[in-house]
Amino acid sequence: MTSSNPPLKVGAVVITMGNRPEELRALLDSVAEQDGDPVQVVVVGNGSPVPDVPEGVRTVELPENLGIPGGRNVGIEAFGPGGGDVDILLFLDDDGLLARTDTAELCRRAFADDDRLGIISFRIADPDTGVTQRRHVPRLRASDPMRSSRVTTFLGGANAVRTRVFAEVGGLPDEFFYAHEETDLAWRALDAGWMIDYRSDMVLYHPTTAPSRHAVYHRMVARNRVWLARRNLPALLVPVYLGVWLLLTLARRPSRPALKAWFGGFKEGWTTPCGPRRPMRWRTVWRLTRLGRPPVI
Repeated sequence: MTSSNPPLKVGAVVITMGNRPEELRALLDSVAEQDGDPVQVVVVGNGSPVPDVPEGVRTVELPENLGIPGGRNVGIEAFGPGGGDVDILLFLDDDGLLARTDTAELCRRAFADDDRLGIISFRIADPDTGVTQRRHVPRLRASDPMRSSRVTTFLGGANAVRTRVFAEVGGLPDEFFYAHEETDLAWRALDAGWMIDYRSDMVLYHPTTAPSRHAVYHRMVARNRVWLARRNLPALLVPVYLGVWLLLTLARRPSRPALKAWFGGFKEGWTTPCGPRRPMRWRTVWRLTRLGRPPVI
């Protein structure tokens, strides 16, 4: 039986620093080729001019780099308060490429079929090898990237979010600038009763990279890990969560400069404002645990 409800409206937010115009154009072409109703697109120049884009693509140029979450929040608001002019927002890295033409339709169907589904995390695959890095599967049991499942977080540059989630729990945390902003939103969404899916059939091609290529990586990861805990966890779990991550970091035996930057960020996370504290309920802790990732790791 065919539903009489109109199809969900889909928009897309792309953040660019203006230094990958060819990759950006290829991504926008892959969005334009999606089946079904056209996907509305906003490209945000995060502290840089936006390269030439196809007709119909809206652009916003920011005078300074607001960071990844800040730039994405600007993109959300470009679709109306909380992204309210569309039902679903795709967030796509500007050097990515949608592998299939039915991704937007799969998103429409998934959200229409599950009223509590709030976020979908796409599978990221290298365009040449098809390999999905372990870190791109947002669950602890990541050995099989082809298995779709419920998860507790999502990938920032390859996802779809129901805009009602933003209306209910707010946007991404601007102050994070880079790293862990997705988990902050994911925990707030889960605490509000939304669910998150990892879908292996929704694919974004993206070259294989290492996150440590960013100069600020180690400091931001440590600082934001502390902020994440301070903002979202019950007080009893904050030292447990951060203690586990301290041990994991040491076990990975980072270089001396990396470790120095990490400890500097860890200290900064305790001594600087992290935004409002809204600890999740214990039933959310239990939900995260049942989903395979208790909020202590």
